[in-house]
Amino acid sequence: MASKTDTTPTRVAFRLRVKPEMLDEYMRRHSPVWPEMLQEIAASGRRNYSIFHLGGGELVGFYESDDDAASQAYLAQSEIAAKWEAEMAPFFVAQDGRADQNAETFPEVFHLESQLRAAHTD
Repeated sequence: MASKTDTTPTRVAFRLRVKPEMLDEYMRRHSPVWPEMLQEIAASGRRNYSIFHLGGGELVGFYESDDDAASQAYLAQSEIAAKWEAEMAPFFVAQDGRADQNAETFPEVFHLESQLRAAHTD
């Protein structure tokens, strides 16, 4: 995770599990996502946001943010995000609370650009 004096964005990887019998509908609802929800995600400061299907309903996602705590707080108070997450909640397996607030996250192990900068290599 980036420090407050570091200009490198925080990169967040997360995992969610969709009930396999609901996967087709979950994917349909993401193609496209509500325009107002897309705007809220962007307004929260998240960018380079992707979700990938690994198979069997397992999803892994990724986004970048300059201030992930502020992004989380913004989405937590957003009526649009609350409505979207309420609509998505029935799709998830073993998810306590809103997925945008409580998804399982993972520590970053390697990032090419960070290591190149640290090595002073282009």
